[in-house]
Order: sequence, then structure tokens, then C-alpha cells
Amino acid sequence: MEQSKIWLSSPHMGGGEMKYIQEAFDENWIAPLGPNVNGLEQDLEHFLDEKGIYVAALSSGTAAVHLSLILLDVKPGDFVICQSLTFSASANPIVYMGATPIFVDSEKDTWNLCPNAVEDAIKFGISKGKKPKAIIAVALYGMPYKADEIKAISEKYDIPVIEDSAEALGSSYKNQKCGTFGDLAVLSFNGNKIITTSGGGALILKDKAFKKKAVFLSTQAKDDAPHYEHTNIGYNYRMSNICAGIGRGQMEVLHQRVEQRRANHRFYAELFKDFQGFALHAEPNSDYYSNHWLSVVCVDSACGITPEAVRLAAQKENIETRPIWKPMHLQPVFKNSLYFGSDLAEKCFETGLCLPSGSNLTENDFARISHLFAEIFSLS
Repeated sequence: MEQSKIWLSSPHMGGGEMKYIQEAFDENWIAPLGPNVNGLEQDLEHFLDEKGIYVAALSSGTAAVHLSLILLDVKPGDFVICQSLTFSASANPIVYMGATPIFVDSEKDTWNLCPNAVEDAIKFGISKGKKPKAIIAVALYGMPYKADEIKAISEKYDIPVIEDSAEALGSSYKNQKCGTFGDLAVLSFNGNKIITTSGGGALILKDKAFKKKAVFLSTQAKDDAPHYEHTNIGYNYRMSNICAGIGRGQMEVLHQRVEQRRANHRFYAELFKDFQGFALHAEPNSDYYSNHWLSVVCVDSACGITPEAVRLAAQKENIETRPIWKPMHLQPVFKNSLYFGSDLAEKCFETGLCLPSGSNLTENDFARISHLFAEIFSLS
């Protein structure tokens, strides 16, 4: 008999979601506006705990990246710098705008934007008479990027940062929450994220007028008139009040979910501590606090095992693992794109494997994972 599947990162309800959903049904707030949308935005602003922060709840993290580029007045042909080692949703909105992505390599400590490569990309843009309009910095798998160094570059060249913290809600750098470093920031509540609204995301802004404009654009840019009047192109990007109700319930258990993910990481650290061929991606020092949305291990093929062999062995046991994000500059759709840096992102992709990291893993799940790796280690 086949054992139940251990998922990489499945939704995990907290129990409080239904009260908000029921209130929406009872009050007939079945729309992309309502008390839950407002409440979720307030909950997030309170959690981020930073003065001058405004949140707009949207239909996805991708929508938040897209609106960020619009708010920063990115135009066709403009350069936008983007971390290469990321999910495609970080980069696709650049193309929506008709702009040109410049992909940048990672650095070894966090696997996020390499500051030296970012500066090289900026200098290239300036040499072509097109200073980049924005820098998209990703907190990969929940690990904060080198915020101080990227901010210094941003200020030196007067280029705003879009902080893609889609995977990093609950992470922090020097005790400051991820989502508060960029000029604008992005969160995702997709079903596999640390908390979910089934689909959905949020845009974090530091200007109340920007929030007003973001909400305006995300609700089809309807002008203030008794009829439907449009002087701008708008988008259907606002979060539904039902989805926001799920999010409000999820916010009640966010701290718990972060701790559960971090406990998963500690489990893997213990599992791999005596096996040198398996290196768990971890915080480089105490300045970094990762939610460890996904725990990721690098497998050194010199130990006689490949990441693909691990994935296939896990698949036989109905345990989901997955290669890490394939760098954007290696993707067929971006094969002709500009790229600055070395090959660290490529090496991470070649050796990295995402491990089951859900906050709802059971003791039986951990036992099965331990047994799987005991078998794998015995083959080396």
C-alpha cells in the first residue's frame, strides 16, 4: 500500500479562518473590497511594525511586482536589474512593461543579489545612456538579502529597490522585518507560502499617496464619477474579501508557522551534521533571521550522490523534493538577456535541492524523511 504523500510545502490552516469567511458571507461582502481586505492590510502593517508603512492587498505577488514597476514609471526599453536566482514571477512583470531585464548573479552568503554584480550592471546601463529604473532584490527561500549593501548602491545611484519578499514574511535582518527595506516591497500568499490566502499577495509602500494610486490601479482605475470613467489603464488586481478572510485567520498563527518552519530547518541540520556531502543553506551570521520557508540542501556529487538521485529516491517513497529555482538567465524565454556576475547561481541550481518544509509535517513524516536519508547515506 502506497504511503501518503509528504508535500514540499502544503497549505496549513490555523482554525480561525472560517470565522472571517462566515462574517463575509453573513454580511454579503463577496467582492474585491470589504472589512477583511481592510483588516488584513492593518494586520500586516501591525506585524511589520515600521512607521510609515502602508499595505495594499492584491490578487498575487506577481501583481504587486507589476504595480511596483508601474508606480516607478518604468517604460518600454528601460533597464530593470533583477536577481537571476529566483522564481519567474520576479522577472516576468519587467517584460509586461516592455522593459529589458538585466539579470544579476548571487553572492555565496545568502544566495541573493551580489552587490558587485549589481554595480557592474548599473555602470553598464549608464554607459549605454540608460541608467536602470529599478533593482528587484529577492529574499530567496526566506533568507534576507544584504540589505545594507544594496541600499547603499541604491542611494549612490538614485535607483529605487523593489524588495521581493514573497517568500520572506516573518524573516528579518538586524531585527528589521523583511518587507520594509525596499522603496516598495512584495509579499505572496500563494498556497505554498508560509501563510496563504489560497492565492493573493500584497504591495508594501512607504507613501500614502502611492497606496492610494496602487489601490486605484488595482481596481480597474475607475475615476471618481457617477458613470464608469477611465483616464488610466487599470488592472483587476485587488484581493477578494473572501481570500482576505483566510489571510486574517492565517495572520493569527504566523509566529507559530515561522517557528515550525525554523524547527524543520533544525531537524535537517541535525540530520546532515555528520555527513559532509550535504550542506544545508543557513543564515551566515546573527544579523540574519530566516523564516526558512523552504529548507534547501546542497549535495556535493563528490560524495557519490547527486541531487537528482536524492530526488528520485524520495519520489519512490512518495516524498516531494524539488530542484531549486533555475536561474532566469538560463531560462529559454530569457536566453538573450543581459547577465552580470559569475556562476554562483548556476552552481546553486546544479547542487541545490528543496526539502519538505511544511509547517504541518508530522512526527511520522520526519521519521520517513530520516529513514530515506539513512538509506541514501548508506549508498555513499
